[in-house]
Amino acid sequence: MSAAPQSKKPARRVPILLLLVVIAAGWWWFFQEREAHLPPVEPRAVTARGDLAVAEKTAIEIFQSASPAVLFITTIELRRSLFTLNIYELPRGTGSGFIWDERGHVVTNYHVIEDASRVEVTLADQTSWPGRVVGVAPDKDIAVLKIDAPPEKLAPLPVGESANLLVGQKVFAIGNPFGLDQTMTSGIVSALGREIKAVTGRTIQGVIQTDAAINPGNSGGPLLDSAGRLIGVNTAIFSPSGGSAGIGFAVPVDVVNRVVPEIIRYGRVIQPGLGITVAHEQLARRLGVDGILVVNIQPGGAAEKSGLRGSRQVGRDLILGDIIVSVAGRRVANFDDLRNVLDNFRVGDVVELMIIRDGEEKLVEVVLQEVD
Repeated sequence: MSAAPQSKKPARRVPILLLLVVIAAGWWWFFQEREAHLPPVEPRAVTARGDLAVAEKTAIEIFQSASPAVLFITTIELRRSLFTLNIYELPRGTGSGFIWDERGHVVTNYHVIEDASRVEVTLADQTSWPGRVVGVAPDKDIAVLKIDAPPEKLAPLPVGESANLLVGQKVFAIGNPFGLDQTMTSGIVSALGREIKAVTGRTIQGVIQTDAAINPGNSGGPLLDSAGRLIGVNTAIFSPSGGSAGIGFAVPVDVVNRVVPEIIRYGRVIQPGLGITVAHEQLARRLGVDGILVVNIQPGGAAEKSGLRGSRQVGRDLILGDIIVSVAGRRVANFDDLRNVLDNFRVGDVVELMIIRDGEEKLVEVVLQEVD
C-alpha cells in the first residue's frame, strides 16, 4: 500500500502591503526630520527700479485717458424655436466702439451691428445701455449709435487728423479682442493710402495700415496717436488664420469726422453726385470705352444743367454719350472711382470734369447735387 501524501504548510511571508506601508513611513520620517533641520528660507529682497521709461509713461497715460471712452458692444439677434415657435434672443457677436460726444453718440463699424436685432453697449464702468442705431454709412463701414447714459459717464475722445500721418508714427489700439475688454496694443503706422473693400463691395480709400495687434473684437475701436488723439477706426485685419498677423487696417479719422456729423444730423450720409446713370464697367470695356460711359441723364439734374449727354439708341445703332475720364483732376476708370472722388466734396460744390465727346476732350463744370 502506498502512503498518503502529506500536506505542506504554507511558509510565513510578510504581506507586500505591510512592507510598502513601512517603506513609506520611513521615507516620510526621513524627510520630516530633514526639513526640521533645514534653515528657514526667506523671500528675496526686492530690487528697487528707477523711473519708468518715457515710452512706458506715454502708453500708460494714453490708456488711462482714453480707455473710459472705449466701449464693449454686444449684438443680439432674434431666433424662432423650431419646436415651440417662440421667439428668443441669441448673442450674435461682439465688437468695440467709442464715445463720440457727451450727448451719448457712439461710433463703431457698420459690420459690427449689421443685421442685429438689438445692440447692447457696455461702458468702461461695466454699466450697460441699450444702443439705438442713429444711422449708418455701409460704404465707409461706419455706424453711429445713441445711448441714454448721463453726461458724467461720457468722456469723448479728442479727434485728431489723418491727412498728415507719416509711416513710422507710434499708434495705439484699444478694444475688446476675443471679448477681452479694455485691451491695448501698440505699434506704428506701417503704411498709408491702402484700399480695402467695405461690406457693400465699394472701395474705402486712404486706409491706415498698422502693425499694432488687431484681432476679432477690435473692430470699431479707436486707433490713437501718441498724443492720445483719434486718428482712425479699426476695421479689418489681413490674416489667413483669423488672428493678428501684424497687418491691421483703420478707416482714417478725416473720413469719420466728415461722415459721423452728417449721420447725427440727417440719419444718413448726404452723398454728392452728378445726376447720371453710368454703364457697368464690363459693358464699357466691351464697347471699347476707357473711362466712365454716361448712359442716362436725370431730368433737371446737375448733369443736364451742365450740358452732359447720355447714350441713346438710333434705330439699331447705339450712339455713345459722354465719357468721363477725370474729376477734379483725378483720373477715374469706373463708378467706384467717381464716388470716391466725389466723397471729398459737398452738395453745391463745383467740380470740373474732363470728358470725351465725339472723340475730343472737353472740360465741363458741374454743380454737385444730392443723390441717393
